Amino acid sequence: MPYCFACGGKLEWRLVESEQRDRLVCTRCGRITYLDPKVAACTIPVIGGRVLLARRGIEPGLGLWVFPGGYVERGETVPQAAERETFEEVRLRVRATRPVGVYSYPDSVVVVVVYHCDVVGGEPARGTETQEVRLFGRDEIPWDRLAFPSTRDALRDFVTQWPGG
Repeated sequence: MPYCFACGGKLEWRLVESEQRDRLVCTRCGRITYLDPKVAACTIPVIGGRVLLARRGIEPGLGLWVFPGGYVERGETVPQAAERETFEEVRLRVRATRPVGVYSYPDSVVVVVVYHCDVVGGEPARGTETQEVRLFGRDEIPWDRLAFPSTRDALRDFVTQWPGG
């Protein structure tokens, strides 16, 4: 991001004394450009007592397993994004019910919000960014083939919250 959104001036990293942090500051108008995190919204669908996971068809994590999810778009709520992304990735209509958890890491720009959900329609099928969808029992989850730390952490939390778990 080389230029200011406000005036088109060049951006450079400077210490902002009031915040005690380096920020991108416009050399012309002094406006600070904040690099905010991205929010991803996800669901963990359960069908017949088994968790639905998708094998990623895109980078990052190509070929690894995740639960459905993706970025929140402007104009939609986090639960709406989770529901939309679930349909796009695995063709299930779901209703996001309550959060499993919120996951963030110092080395990632993504904040991941994961929901329990009710499956309300559709049949599991792969979307355009998905290689495969599969149902896994509690003891079958491919822990060593999960795409992201948030996938692992949320699934661990989900398993402890799972009825009978």
